[in-house]
Amino acid sequence: MLEMKLIQVDVPEGANIIIGQSHFIKSVEDIYESLVSSVPGILFGVAFCEASGPRLVRCDGTNDDLKALAAKHALEIGAGHSFVTYIRGAFPINVLNSLKNLSEVCQIFCATANSVQVIIAQSEQGTGILGVIDGSSPLGIETDSDADDRRNFLRKIGYKR
Repeated sequence: MLEMKLIQVDVPEGANIIIGQSHFIKSVEDIYESLVSSVPGILFGVAFCEASGPRLVRCDGTNDDLKALAAKHALEIGAGHSFVTYIRGAFPINVLNSLKNLSEVCQIFCATANSVQVIIAQSEQGTGILGVIDGSSPLGIETDSDADDRRNFLRKIGYKR
């Protein structure tokens, strides 16, 4: 028997979320080290769902509120070897390559400031993430004015010159 569920995961104003899959208990420590070495002063919380042994949600971070939020949503998702990371003081683009290069990180499902819905499947054995719904569907195709706004925004936040 397989049951599918949709888990709503909200992202607080000024934060971003990264949801991924990993394969080893040391993921929490390695993700911690990856984030603090990528962006000095980054605020984050990471939670990892252990898939065997005591099967605990393992947590760490530099911010107690983000750590508690990551733990809450990791437990709610409940998928073995998944991780939830909330960050502030950086954008996912600043840390994604570092995270993807960790030997135990298998995949990243999303990295976003949008509200996310996580699609999970639950069987007798456990729970797995099938995918995510990141934000909302497009309303149309950008105009020349929209493209100018995009370019200006990227320069305003320092990602283009």
